[in-house]
Formats: sequence, C-alpha cells, structure tokens
Amino acid sequence: MNAWTFESQPGALGDTTVTLVEGGSFCVCSSSGDIVPGGAQGVYHADTRLLSRWELRVDEARVEPLRVITAEPYHATFLGRTGPRPGQAESTLMVIRDRYVGGGLREDLTLRNMSDEAAGCVITMHVGSDMADLFEVKGGHAHHVSAVETAADTSGLLISAPARSRGARVVTDPMPTAVPGLLTFRAVVPARGEWVVTLQVNPIVEGEETPAWFSTQHGIEHAEPARRRADWDRLSPVITTSNRTLAQVLDRSRQDLGSLRLFEPDKPGEPPSVAAGAPWFMTLFGRDSLLTSWMALPLDQSLALGTLRRLARLQGRADDPLTEEEPGKILHEIRLGAHSSASPFSSHAYYGSVDSTPLFVMLLGELRRWGVHEELVEELMPHVDAALGWITRSADPFLYYRRKTDHGLLNQGWKDSFDGINFADGTLARPPIALAEVQGYVYAAYIARAHFAEEAGDQAMEEHWKRHAERIREAFNERFWLADRGYYAMGLDGRGRPIDGLGSNMGHCLWTGIVDEDKAASVAEHLMSPAMFTGYGVRTLASTMGAYNPMSYHNGSIWPHDNALVAAGLMRYGFAEGARRIAFGLLDAAKALGGRLPELFCGFDRTEFGVPVPYPTSCSPQAWAAAAPIQLVRTLLRLDPWAPHDQVWLDPVGLKNLRISGLQIGSSRVTIEVGDTGVSVTGLPEGVTLFHEPRSPVTAALR
Repeated sequence: MNAWTFESQPGALGDTTVTLVEGGSFCVCSSSGDIVPGGAQGVYHADTRLLSRWELRVDEARVEPLRVITAEPYHATFLGRTGPRPGQAESTLMVIRDRYVGGGLREDLTLRNMSDEAAGCVITMHVGSDMADLFEVKGGHAHHVSAVETAADTSGLLISAPARSRGARVVTDPMPTAVPGLLTFRAVVPARGEWVVTLQVNPIVEGEETPAWFSTQHGIEHAEPARRRADWDRLSPVITTSNRTLAQVLDRSRQDLGSLRLFEPDKPGEPPSVAAGAPWFMTLFGRDSLLTSWMALPLDQSLALGTLRRLARLQGRADDPLTEEEPGKILHEIRLGAHSSASPFSSHAYYGSVDSTPLFVMLLGELRRWGVHEELVEELMPHVDAALGWITRSADPFLYYRRKTDHGLLNQGWKDSFDGINFADGTLARPPIALAEVQGYVYAAYIARAHFAEEAGDQAMEEHWKRHAERIREAFNERFWLADRGYYAMGLDGRGRPIDGLGSNMGHCLWTGIVDEDKAASVAEHLMSPAMFTGYGVRTLASTMGAYNPMSYHNGSIWPHDNALVAAGLMRYGFAEGARRIAFGLLDAAKALGGRLPELFCGFDRTEFGVPVPYPTSCSPQAWAAAAPIQLVRTLLRLDPWAPHDQVWLDPVGLKNLRISGLQIGSSRVTIEVGDTGVSVTGLPEGVTLFHEPRSPVTAALR
C-alpha cells in the first residue's frame, strides 16, 4: 500500500502516540494531548496538515499526563494535572482535554479545582502550522514547505498558506488574547469548581472555510459523525460469543471500519466508501478498499456498494502515462492535498495497480451473491464490461504490469515495495511481471461476469466468459506450477521465467479457485510448513528464501489481510485445520497486541519470543487488517450465500458458543447460532435452501 509518488515505508510516529480518525480526517498526538512540532504529529484534513503544533501550558508549565480514554475512534479524553501550586505539596488542579476530530478539530478544555481556594491561572495554547502535504510529512520534507502566514483576528487565529490555497481558522469561546502562534486565557477556577473553554479548528480549502464537523453550534450527539456512528452501531450485526478475545477483536474491527468510512459531501445519502488506513492512507484506494469491502460483507454491504460506485465514477477514460490511467482501468489511489514537490500529482487519481480492476469485477459478483438488487448490478455493468475490456486488451492470457514512467510504483500488486517480488535466491524480479494472485483475480472476474450473463439469460455471453476463465486457468496451472518444488511461482517475469520465490501469493490463488485440485494439497503443505507458518500467521515470504527478513515490509512479515485470504483459500479446498490454525493464531496475535490487528507485524516464529513483534511503522487502524477478523469468522462458519439462486451454504468448523443476529443476506436479517450440539439458522426467507456442507472448490465457481 505504498504511496504512489515514492517507494518508502510510512514515517515513524512512535509507540506513545494517540491516533484519532474520522473519515478523511485524523489527528496524531502525544499521550498528553499535545501536538509536538518536528515530527509527524498533527491534525490532518484533505491530505493537509492543518496543525503541526498544539501545545498546552498552564502557568507556563506542561501538564503532567495521567490517562487517555478513547471512547470513540474520533474522540479521546486526555486527563492530566498541573504541578503543585504555591504552598501545596501536591497538585489540586486537574486538566481535562476532550478532543473530537473530523473536518478539523474541536477541543473542550476544562480545568477542575480540587482545592477549597480559587485558583488564578494563565492558560496558553501554542499553535503552529506548516500546511504541509501529507506526503511531505511522510517523506520528511515538511521543512521545505512554502510560507505560512499566521495572524490574530477577532475570533482567534487565522492561518493561511496562499500559495497552496490551504488554511485554518482557530476560534474559541471565551475569547483569548491572541497573537500569532499563541492564544492566552487568564482564568480564575472557582474553589471546587471548573473553568471551561472550547477551541475549534476549521479547515480552509480553496478559499472556502467549513466548520469542523463537531461544531460548537450544536451538541456533540447531533454532529454528523456521531449520528453516523449511532446508525452504524444500530444496523451492525450483534455477535455474542464465549471467546472473549474473539468478541474484543470483532468489536474493535467494527469500530475501526466505522471510523474509516468516507462520505462525499456533495452526494448525501450515497453509501460510503472506505479509506485504506491511518495515518498515511486516509483516502480511497482501489485494491485496499475493494478487498476490505469484500471481507466486511458479513458486517455491512453498503461499504462494498459505495466503494464500487465511487471507483466506477473515477474509472479510467483516457490514456495518460503520467498517472497510468487507461480506459476501463480502476485507480490505485486518489489524493486531495495541495500540489507539492513530494506528491506532484496529489490532487489527481493514480492508476498504477494491476489488481484493482479484476477485484472491482470480483466484488460486484460477490455482492450480488449476498443479494444486492439486480438493478444495482445493471447500474454498474457498463463499468464491469469496461474493466474487463481493459483486462482482455492487456492479458494474453496473463495480466502483466509495468509502470509507464519513473513517477509510478515499480511493483503494482499488493506487495508493492520495490523489493517485494524476488526469486528464491533473493534476486529482485524486474517488471514486466505477471503475479500469481493477479491471475487468480482475473479468473474469478471472468467467472463473475459469466454468472451475470447467466442471470440475464445470455447463454452465449455466459459461455464466452467461461471459456476465458478456463483458458487462463489451464495456462496458469501449466506455466506457474513448479513441479520439482511442489508450489506455484510467485509470478512470471518479462521473459516468461517463473519467479520461484516461495510466498503467500499462492494462498490467494486457492481463495479464487484457480488452483487445480490435484495441486492443492502440496500448496497447503507449503503454506503451513515451518518455513511459512509462524504460529501467528503465514509469512509473506518463506524463511528459506534468499530475501527473507522477518522485519521487512513484504519479505517475511505477517499481514492479517493476506492471512485471512490464505485461510479462506485453504478452507475452500478442504484444508480446514490449516484455516483454523491461521485464524486462531491471528486472534492470539491480536490479543497480545491490545485487541487490534495492525497492518502487519514481524514474521518471527512464535516459539522464539513468545509474543508477536510489532512492525514499527505499521498503520493502525488499517482497513483490511480491521476486516480480516470478519473474514476469518466467515471462513470458519464456511458461510457462502448465493441469494439470486436461493441457496446458502453453512458448515461451521472450529467455532462454538457463537451467536450472530442481524446478519443481512438479501433483504432478510438472519440469526446464526453455533452451539455444542450443532448450528441453527433462523430468519431465512421461504424457498431458500440451506446446505449444511462446504461447497466444492471448483464446481462452486462454475455451477
């Protein structure tokens, strides 16, 4: 998920920071609530750092932090105390900073006096901004930004960067004494009483100021993010289980996905799409948003619909080598920040992804299986055919990638770091490259289009796409299979040579069903071998490979979303024990990491250290990591709906004492209960056939 303008890992934030997220806005700060200049901390909106300094002083002294309480993803309460006042042995003045992030910032600052005497205080807030583009911060180039002007006005402070058409206004109630960079309040805190001030930071984009979403003009509960969260909580399925870790992780996933939803202000009522993750990827991504939406389908199907619709509106229409746009192609990412040297195309979409386009078709096919209305399929079908047009024009039969200019990503699959694709001896593979998992996505996209044709009664079109699917399946199993190794090559290079690195890529091939059944057992054996499975998950690259490094981004680390798809693939081909081991290994990792799965963690064996080792710059919350536990539960349930054909498959393995109520399949809300004696389902409409068995891995695709 690298940024498309350069290939480096996300900038370090430190392990003591607090991240708050709401839609395309986020805040990264210290545990005291202060935003300390000189690093990556700040308040960000529209890919711009609105605040790079926000430091509180009481009588010129820092506040001693006591506790951070994170009630919602967008809200935290920072508790602290001042130093002892004259004549006191201990502090009697408590500081409470209630912070709400969304479209800017709101902070309700309270000083509470525990003494029998009134306390006179001077409260200052040091305010600074560089109006840096997100990528300037990420790449360590924020000190090169153009001039930022700060001026005091009647409401507080006005911060502007005229060259970038970006700015912010800081308003307060009550009014402070304001000078550039400093707000000063002189307060008397009553004995056993409180003094309160509210500070609000409004973004200014292209000369237009908009109030922060948690505006002082209305109560917190009436703010749009709060109303959305209430609806999200109300409509989400309710899961109860005796497994406390599973319950905690699933609840964290639900909260994180809710906070990462993206709403378009000019399209009220439109289902949301989903951002890739905080802090560096709070925007729409093709691959990440599509896979997240797929894995989150049991929780919410509006994410998939909103993501598909927004990507369809941004689908490629022209040939542009600089952005790698091509007709029918689905974008890699879109950015909203000001133009800068670090991200010169940040206001535009970038299309350098080989897998977003087949995943787009796959997701609509899967959404239809869950029962999305036929008219919505018809609405998006022209975009599906445009996407397939791009694939078939580019693939013969395999789909390769190669960047068009040196501005783009060198590697354009999900392992998109510059060294993410390599041969067994560690030699880097150079594009053009046909990735193994991408051929599986293409196969599944062809199958999805065949199903759409079958529903429409177009037998000729159905057979057309089935032939495409069979052609790539046969070619894949012939060209990618390394018979002497017993596993699939990671890819083919431009000369047709198999890239013989042993990686997790082939687990995705199991998930899509492109693997021949007679090869699946050997694939599963390699995936679950000590070289790949650590006890917590499957490594991206086997420890026997030349490029293996458990502390790397893509060459031996463990990615939860990758593992969720590998587990789904193992289960699809009947390797239930392997899928179960991955699922519960990841749950153990999540428990040890505080109840939330990060973007990735290091690939050390579980027996070596006994706890998972964090990857230092891993995004958290991160969308497809948040969706991974939901996909894992679906995998263990062996839940596979086919609503258009009134069929549902359900055959749980490895789960007990689990109840899911309000699970949406088609227009119905069903309840699934897994107990010691079996499984029951209530709420299915009449005429739906429930199969208490797993689906066949191959015939499932074509039946």
